[in-house]
Amino acid sequence: MASLIEALGYPRDDCLLILTCDGLGVCHSTNVGVYKSLREGMATAAGLNVPGPWARDAAARYRGEEVGVSLTLISEHDLLRWGPITHSPSLLDGDGGFPRTLADLWDHGDTDEVRRECRAQIERAIYWGFDVSHLSCHMGALEARPEFFDVALELAADFGLPLRLPNRHEELLAGFPFRELAAQEKVLVPDHLVRAPARRSISATLETVLSTLQPGVTEIVFSPAADSAELRAALPDWPSRLADLDAVMSSDSLRVISQRSRVHVGGYRSMRDLQRL
Repeated sequence: MASLIEALGYPRDDCLLILTCDGLGVCHSTNVGVYKSLREGMATAAGLNVPGPWARDAAARYRGEEVGVSLTLISEHDLLRWGPITHSPSLLDGDGGFPRTLADLWDHGDTDEVRRECRAQIERAIYWGFDVSHLSCHMGALEARPEFFDVALELAADFGLPLRLPNRHEELLAGFPFRELAAQEKVLVPDHLVRAPARRSISATLETVLSTLQPGVTEIVFSPAADSAELRAALPDWPSRLADLDAVMSSDSLRVISQRSRVHVGGYRSMRDLQRL
């Protein structure tokens, strides 16, 4: 059988990089940072948190970029809260938002409510005008819990969307073969997942990633945001978000990638189109 990279039209030993920026909808600063990364930087895809307080602003700013839905069942920040868009009592914590932790979600979340909420998030993104390119799972809320993973896989198959999943070695921690199950349902998944670390030297970071790159499709995930008082007040991880914006906007980053042979940069739409054949 042809590998994913071959099915996408590249030689078997080549590498396709998907450079994704998560955080659309979280706040104004993340919206500005993500769209700047897509339009002026090297980013090729983004992830939308539909329940996020600034998701409607993200929809208003949309110009056809590759945007997927980051299925959201966790509200991890103390000061910036969001909750279900459906009537889902089991997905609420004590102050009315989503649970703050995976343990709380997994202890109390009802599978039917999870399914209804996640489907509604995809449908709302489509209703807002997004040409949804893929699915991912915010904070890993669905991949490591078998009954919740079944929901994500069902929706990916129903909507004909590729699904971001952790690397294969993490199946041992989850206790079930999520990548094999995705393959059985003909849901396409990037071969490798890398979360870009915040480093002082952006070019050194990419050099490290590219030096260990394996053939196939690799997704590198950033969480960029523009600097603002709002960002610094609302999100404790703001320094890493500013570093990620620097990374995707850096001319050094583009130079490092462009100098590597057999490395290509693309997005999720080609995978989505292949999955829908």
